[in-house]
Amino acid sequence: MKVLIVKLSAFGDIIHALPALDDVLSRPEVDEVHWLVDTRFAFAAEVLPTQVKVHHIALKGEHPLREIRRVVKKLKAEKFDLAMDFQGLIKSSVLARLICSKVYGFDAKVIREKPASWFEMSTPAHPDEINIVQQVRRVAQSPWLTAQDMDTPIGYRPPQVHRQFDVPLPQGLDERKPWVVFNLGGSFATKELPDATWLQVGKHVQAKGYHIVFCWGNAKEEGKAKQLNEQGLGFVLPKRLSTPELCVFFQQSFAVIAADTGVLHLAAALGTPTVSFWGPTPRERNAPHGKLDYHVESNPDCGPCIQKTCDNFICMDMIQAKEIVQCIENIEQKVGT
Repeated sequence: MKVLIVKLSAFGDIIHALPALDDVLSRPEVDEVHWLVDTRFAFAAEVLPTQVKVHHIALKGEHPLREIRRVVKKLKAEKFDLAMDFQGLIKSSVLARLICSKVYGFDAKVIREKPASWFEMSTPAHPDEINIVQQVRRVAQSPWLTAQDMDTPIGYRPPQVHRQFDVPLPQGLDERKPWVVFNLGGSFATKELPDATWLQVGKHVQAKGYHIVFCWGNAKEEGKAKQLNEQGLGFVLPKRLSTPELCVFFQQSFAVIAADTGVLHLAAALGTPTVSFWGPTPRERNAPHGKLDYHVESNPDCGPCIQKTCDNFICMDMIQAKEIVQCIENIEQKVGT
């Protein structure tokens, strides 16, 4: 059996889909798995197992319609037995349906864009499947579920990166003592922790004997990291790391502190302890829930709102530095450091 997975973006969402991919790869009747990803997020697909054949589509390129025709023609020739839409958007469902006549997707009750369900076969989700990992696993298992299976929730399984990368650690990194990674990005403004809170956390973490390394993904985050580091907290990475470099770097880090971003989910999938803070996005649905993943929630009356902008921005101000530091201490106790 030949299967196509359509998961175009984004970084964290691709990590969330790894347990579902494992489900598909473990099926004895599945011989070949392909994955369609947006070219802008091809870097995230580097963590996929090597037996998965990855295809790119440039939906934001100069000629998107021409690109769609090219990709659809190419992938239709593969003659897939079935396709799975792990995205839940109109564009992903239409692409999957144009390529393959049999497409499985999310329950219409949880799908992100409801018209997407018009092009797919939806399997009813169990009400206890709250985390996005569980919901994607439901799609992955839907071709083989029996009526009896419908009454049993599919469990949460922490995403795991199975690949190993042989690349050096970033230049300039002080390896004489353990380091804690501060990832300042938030993918949108309402996820970003105030600078004052980062500074408080940094001083406490530094006092505990850790080296602090600022990780960044764009020029704005780099500038913020350099500004915070004027307080002498630690080390700003000299460049944006590639996905293989991030994997090696995180695997040797003591912990990663980050918002709900792809960096957070990648670190958790590598087995690195994480501390994440939650305001506009729902922890129960989005957070990694491994044994070494810790969360700090603001829980404002108005949240989680999932808004990218806010006229009453209070949720990140409610996150206390002492709560984040306490999570670091909890990790120390669990790993015996």
